Amino acid sequence: MLWACRMRLGTFGILLMLVHASAACEFGPFPYSVTGIVCRMTKPAALLLNQETAQVIQAAFRNAKFPNITGERSMRLLGKVAYGLSNIQVNDLSIEKSEVELKENDAIHIAIKNVTAFFKGTLTYGYAGAWFLQLFHSVDFEIESSIDLQINIKLTCQKDQVATDASDCYLTFHKLTLHLQGDKEPGWLKQLFTDFISFTLKLVLKSEVCNEINFLAQVLANFVLDLAANFVQDKDISVDISLASVPLIKANYLESHHKGLVLYKNYSDVFSDSVFSPSLLTESRMLYFWLSEHILNSLASAAFLDKRLALTIRGEKLQALFEMEDTEAQRKAVQMIFQGTSYNDSVAKVWSLAHPQISLQPEGTVVKSLVAVEISIFPPGEEPLMVLYMEKEITVTIQAAYAEKKLILHALDSRIEFKVVKCTADPSGNDPSIRSFLQTMISVVGIPEVISRIEPALTSLMNSKGLHLFEIRNPEIITRKGYIIVQLDFSFPKHLLLDFLEKRL
Repeated sequence: MLWACRMRLGTFGILLMLVHASAACEFGPFPYSVTGIVCRMTKPAALLLNQETAQVIQAAFRNAKFPNITGERSMRLLGKVAYGLSNIQVNDLSIEKSEVELKENDAIHIAIKNVTAFFKGTLTYGYAGAWFLQLFHSVDFEIESSIDLQINIKLTCQKDQVATDASDCYLTFHKLTLHLQGDKEPGWLKQLFTDFISFTLKLVLKSEVCNEINFLAQVLANFVLDLAANFVQDKDISVDISLASVPLIKANYLESHHKGLVLYKNYSDVFSDSVFSPSLLTESRMLYFWLSEHILNSLASAAFLDKRLALTIRGEKLQALFEMEDTEAQRKAVQMIFQGTSYNDSVAKVWSLAHPQISLQPEGTVVKSLVAVEISIFPPGEEPLMVLYMEKEITVTIQAAYAEKKLILHALDSRIEFKVVKCTADPSGNDPSIRSFLQTMISVVGIPEVISRIEPALTSLMNSKGLHLFEIRNPEIITRKGYIIVQLDFSFPKHLLLDFLEKRL
């Protein structure tokens, strides 16, 4: 259920989560053995997300804190000329294009071409004598620049989590022109101070912009990790997404590996028998998620311990369950069980008696569970009466799909084995019609009813994490022996990154 590995930020978010060059983390000799979750992003997805880079670069320029620049030069006849630039800020900025390249086993290289930036501020200047400094004039200035920006993003591992390093950052200036008081014509004053300050100004711009980019990269990487952790957490149940091994950087994809251990109160989850191998995933889709069978089993165990595997049915739902067909045998069985009591005065409770067992097979997800059903009636003016109790072992094969922003579950086949049946209308248990009716009712209506309740519940849970905000195209959920693969293409919701940056900055 880790759709959200990401899909919520641009290049400086999602890409940072997926890769790291590990020096601070230690992994065992067989790191894939503890891999429960894998996320692979292919080159088309990286190119798509790179389109959002402009927002990050613009934010870096806007929020860079440029210091005041001061200096002085000795001039023939004039003595020493002192100057100061203050209140420097970005007035306007545009980016022509951005390119991303995956450097195998190294870093993510991002090239920003033709960044046109206009800076404004105040220039104060004057003449310094031998014994004093007198500054007597100030003018507004505008600096017109054309810049290429190159960033090599490396990632390190700290405490089994990703930490970013975007300090390998270079600004190349193709143009740096100083305009004073809006005057676009060259003059002696403009030429004088352009020569004085251009070198220092370039150093300051590079330092402050690159520092801000490095800072934003770390902020966004932490934000992505928080989003991913939140996506796999619901109340007291969560999944450990710390790194299980050194991720891969290939020319065509990025791949990260996570432990995927389920965390729930005192529940202890241990996993060391993963079947993952990079060869299990292809490169034809934009995004892949690989999940071990162990994770689904552990989540089912945690849900059982948290008493979530319970269902109450009454009223029209209960009626639909027991009146699936209008036959004499059905009417007789219903009359015997409910003793003429209205469905509105009856309630059915369904719950799991033990941890469900989940097995992933090519034909689907096989769920085996020991389930109890209890039906009670509330005759007017009388004490409540339990009229039916049964325990049964149900094995059902389910196929999952995702379409129109909804999870769809389809039961292929089911097997039911009764363990206990107690019915007040048949204390001896010798009436075959009741057993036959219950068998048919559970397989034809009961199991589909339970699945129909699970579908919207899981869809709602995923949407509460923001999945519905993404345009997911042609998703496929593929089961194999011991693991499941989710593969898809997607469109990035542009407003999400912008909203985050505005809130953060």
